[in-house]
Amino acid sequence: MAAMGHLGDPYALRSVTDLPPPFRSVFGFRYFNSLQSECFPACFLSDANMVISAPTGSGKTVLFELCILRLLSRFLSSELRFNLIQGTLKTIYIAPMKALVQEKLRDWNMKLGSLGINCLEMTGDNEFYNIKSIHDADLILTTPEKFDSVSRHGIRDGGLGFFSDIALVLIDEVHLLNDPRGAALEAVVSRIKMLSRLGTMTSAPLANVRFIAVSATIPNIEDIAEWLAVPPEGIKRFGEEMRPVKLTTKVFGYAPARNDFLFERRLQSFIFDILMQHSRGKSALVFCSTRKGAQEAAQCLSQTASSLGYSNPFMKSMQQYEHLKEAALTCSDKQLQACIVHGVGYHNGGLCLKDRSVVEGLFLKGDLQILCTTNTLAHGINLPAHTVVIKSTQFFNKEKGLYVEYERSMVLQMCGRAGRPPFDDTGTIIIMTRRETVHLYENLLNGCEMVESQLLPCAVEHLNAEIVQLTNPQHYGIKKEIPRELLEKQMKDICVEKIHELGEYGLIWTDEDGFLLKPLEPGRLMTKFYLKFDTMKLIVKASACCTLEDLLHIICHSAEITWIQLRRNEKKALNDINTDKEGRLQFHVVGANGKRKKRIQTREEKIFVLVNDCLTGDPLVRDLSLNQETNSICSNGCRVAKCMREYFKYKKNYKSAISSMLLAKCLHQKLWESSPFLLKQLPGIGIVTAKALKTAGIDSFESLATADARKIESITGRNFPFGDNIKSSLSSLCPKLDINIEDAGNRQGKSTIIVTLTRLSQAVGSSKQNYADMVVGSEEDNVILFHEKINPYSVKLYVPCPPNARATLKVDLIFEEYAGLDVHKKHVISREDLQVTKVFGIKKAELLYNLPAESCLVNSRTTRTNQSQYHNGQSTLSKEVCVIEDDAGANAPDKADNDLEILGTREYNNLASLEVPSFTLLPEEDYEENEDIGQSVWTRPKQSACR
Repeated sequence: MAAMGHLGDPYALRSVTDLPPPFRSVFGFRYFNSLQSECFPACFLSDANMVISAPTGSGKTVLFELCILRLLSRFLSSELRFNLIQGTLKTIYIAPMKALVQEKLRDWNMKLGSLGINCLEMTGDNEFYNIKSIHDADLILTTPEKFDSVSRHGIRDGGLGFFSDIALVLIDEVHLLNDPRGAALEAVVSRIKMLSRLGTMTSAPLANVRFIAVSATIPNIEDIAEWLAVPPEGIKRFGEEMRPVKLTTKVFGYAPARNDFLFERRLQSFIFDILMQHSRGKSALVFCSTRKGAQEAAQCLSQTASSLGYSNPFMKSMQQYEHLKEAALTCSDKQLQACIVHGVGYHNGGLCLKDRSVVEGLFLKGDLQILCTTNTLAHGINLPAHTVVIKSTQFFNKEKGLYVEYERSMVLQMCGRAGRPPFDDTGTIIIMTRRETVHLYENLLNGCEMVESQLLPCAVEHLNAEIVQLTNPQHYGIKKEIPRELLEKQMKDICVEKIHELGEYGLIWTDEDGFLLKPLEPGRLMTKFYLKFDTMKLIVKASACCTLEDLLHIICHSAEITWIQLRRNEKKALNDINTDKEGRLQFHVVGANGKRKKRIQTREEKIFVLVNDCLTGDPLVRDLSLNQETNSICSNGCRVAKCMREYFKYKKNYKSAISSMLLAKCLHQKLWESSPFLLKQLPGIGIVTAKALKTAGIDSFESLATADARKIESITGRNFPFGDNIKSSLSSLCPKLDINIEDAGNRQGKSTIIVTLTRLSQAVGSSKQNYADMVVGSEEDNVILFHEKINPYSVKLYVPCPPNARATLKVDLIFEEYAGLDVHKKHVISREDLQVTKVFGIKKAELLYNLPAESCLVNSRTTRTNQSQYHNGQSTLSKEVCVIEDDAGANAPDKADNDLEILGTREYNNLASLEVPSFTLLPEEDYEENEDIGQSVWTRPKQSACR
């Protein structure tokens, strides 16, 4: 590499030919610009950590690509042939927004695909990856929150073995550290740094991990350099002279109004004059804080423009007018139609996808000159403009109940839409704010705002994550202005305060002196499911006897969805849904008198109504924005419900555990168990098809299995082979199962209870594995006696029972994925000195749904009876039940443990003639089983407090 040209002149532009031949095709130009050329030696000819501060649009992405190629140069042979060993050297790219991650993914797939580089997106929008795909990836693109979530659990047990292969970390928009969301980025980088120093990583690429961080212009770049251990030659600072588009920035301050709402309305009257002065004849984006604000701003500008007639400044030609008039006719939103014909549009999440596409296309072509939008557009599609106007720097924060300033990264993202190449050679940024905050935004635009750590407000969540991982929380930073002699005391005080909070709610254990820390199961669950501390507090304080409705209220108050607001224009629709004249909803918002409320008044009540409407299977909500919020409620609520499921199993609270298992599944499927549209769970069946089938009496898996395929096609108006495909999709369901609880007589003066899981059918031709929770509980004591997550093709049971005179034993088989298939049984025991044995029970598999007409039980009451509607005839199934009785089980827990272990691995000698089924447990990284199923002696706990 020493032979590469221009090494003598540090100011000469570097040529792409200075790269090895296999890498030259990555770039579509011949010469690097001046910024890239100056950074070329540090990026491509060294392995030093770097921090680069430069204006938007100056070409910083190329610096990332040079660093990636530097890492890939390790695969070059002496003849400069490129031989990639996939997945052995990983690059992690971290960006603050999913849109930026996805943009880079498309770009680098095209540029690096010819080299065989495997790129993997790891964001909330892409859950289609597994451990193997992560291990095979060469370039992982992610957001701070997602990578924090992924890396919070699994490091110590090998689930994140790929960490040792990380050799390069690229941090885009590192000034995000100054925002509240920056805490996740700080935690992730600190975790990587800490792991790189472990003795076990000495020979791994992670031991010499390289950090490259780029940002907009910031004054304290040295602080970030110190944090990332960047040498002096790796610090690069560039000013506005590197910006390819000359930007003019203006910050206008206005006198406050009587309240913040009126201030927002007042600013609308200034927008037209500002556009005439700074953007006449040029495209402009006007960012507003709310959807309604964007619509009102567009209507105000449209009315002003229409009053000028032929002098409309937003209309350049008659051809433009014809295009707009034609496009307006295709819009479904009437207000948008009226605005578009005058050269003004608005864009927000309340518009349907078709209308948004129309608006975006018109703006990109230049037919639509002014576009009023919300800040979400700054994250999405690239719609640059000559002028960007930010109408007010505040938005209403529902959590705090007041107007607050935008995050700095949001303001910079909006400003980044102004004059971006190659669309313009000049640009204008105008910020409209209050007089007292003018200096803040002048400093921000001029690169004078200091970047400070934002870890402290959410330190408790990250501290808990590090305790769970048994890592060192002291790698987190403290503000630099604190004198060095006080740093240790300051850090200790913060840690002690947060540790006390975690210990108070039972998330961790500490000794009396606070020197020893140990993670407890609730703390592990909070980390595993990436929940906020406030949400975990609600779960810990929940009753042991929660109903589905109680758990729904917890989800409605969870911190993960506090961003959802109650808008005035939504109240009528929500009130109508809660009135529920047709009796659709399972639960309603009720007042203090227990009657349904006529008016929805809070954010939590809105969430409760939306989720209940959704779970009917046929929601009345049609508004696009409400649908988006409902989807978020269900996805976040499912995560919270899964955490509650694991927590209540850990606490052995039977009623709350069953409720949370059911709720997690229902939120995942967006269907109650009692919904008449359960068939929507099958691929190819939507609400229209499900309604048509229901009208014809086909509203269950059983009735669908017996229906004629041609009849299904006739009912739904679909063509052949739709009916055959739908019926074949039943093979993905779990096999039909039954539970039998019966007395098995006495042995040596002790009664034996046999619990048998019987397979009545088996899915044919499906490789899909279905899992279920087998739970046995005592109704009187509300305690879980036995729990195991099983694959229903086999089962293992060991159930201790209470030695009291009367007990109600409840057995639940709850399938993880599909709603409407669970089995619940109840059995009353009325003898003394009972003992339950370990039982295997299984019937030989038959063809799908080849069942007897009715499943009967001995000495048990069926909570949900299973009537077979498949065949008139009955098939005789031979039942093989393996019963192992432990005479000394009550006094030998160790022996019971050993028996369980042996049963799972090999047959007993005295059972050689019987077919003992094997059992399958879920991988440990997916489910953590904490039940002590080997305990043979059961003592009655204190009565659970059920409120």
